[in-house]
Amino acid sequence: MGSGLTVAVFGAYGHTGRFVVARLRERGFVPVLSGRDAGRLRELAASEPGSEVRPATVDDPASLDRALAGAAAVVNCAGPFATTAGPVIEAALRAGIPYVDVAAEIEANADTFAHFGERARDAGAVVVPAMAFYGGLGDLLVTAAMGDWTSADEVHIAYGLDGWHPTAGTRAAGAVSRQRRDGRRVRYANGRLEYRDDAPPALEWSFPDPMGTRSVIGEFTMADVVTVPSHLSVPEVRTYMTVEAARDIAAPDTPPPAPVDEQGRSAQTFLVDVVVRSGGRERRAVARGRDIYAVTAPLVVEAVDRILTGRTRTTGVASAGELFDAPGFLQALSAHLSVELPAA
Repeated sequence: MGSGLTVAVFGAYGHTGRFVVARLRERGFVPVLSGRDAGRLRELAASEPGSEVRPATVDDPASLDRALAGAAAVVNCAGPFATTAGPVIEAALRAGIPYVDVAAEIEANADTFAHFGERARDAGAVVVPAMAFYGGLGDLLVTAAMGDWTSADEVHIAYGLDGWHPTAGTRAAGAVSRQRRDGRRVRYANGRLEYRDDAPPALEWSFPDPMGTRSVIGEFTMADVVTVPSHLSVPEVRTYMTVEAARDIAAPDTPPPAPVDEQGRSAQTFLVDVVVRSGGRERRAVARGRDIYAVTAPLVVEAVDRILTGRTRTTGVASAGELFDAPGFLQALSAHLSVELPAA
């Protein structure tokens, strides 16, 4: 448990940041509220008695240093991560503390591995990108499904969302990614990221019950194409999205998520179906839950807790599946996720 350790949350007043702050408190940590908007930080602090507010901006390294002073770790919830990840990682390295973020941006996550891998490893630091619903959860499920396999021919991650009401941060991050790709789409095939101008395939995916067979957009590529191959020998990683959710995220007038319970969660439900194939063999892992933004918080906070208590497997820039015991990590989230893993 947190035992009163201080954790800085950059972007604390954002939609996901608020869930992370609440979960940190539940786990016994003391969150420090940080971000660029001092007014929104004070507003959040009014609902979080005893919270310390430390405004900071990514173009002011000294402000980031003040925000992280005395903290045991930092969680970055502020997108677009193409802008925020680098400066906050730099501040974490200066402070000598672990860094965890919730980036779903493929290019930003790839940048973190490329630009900070050697430096973080040499410093004995821990940097975890994409410790979220997209990127982190899929990677944990794939790693758990792989089990004793040292490699696989292909990985498929199908996202069965009943809908997707995007936050303002999701829309902003998506706009940055599209700009960086010059409007192209991306997939992971033949052991590398490939950028394409053609339309993604339309397919049917047989989800486990109760979802059943649904129409999906094939190669609806998410951060898993960075996290999974960062440590697993898999030349093909494909992700899929239910048509309903893909339409929601594409429509400019889809409203943001609306809270429907005392925890602030939306009514959205999800099923993540992972299939790993190797030499004619197949293994499957499934996770079910509610609200992709809310479930990111227990993922992040479990990661912080395990890092600070030494339950890690490596240093440097590492994805969730490489850094943690994947089956044990997923089991620890039983209050938030229903998970089915292949028999050992």
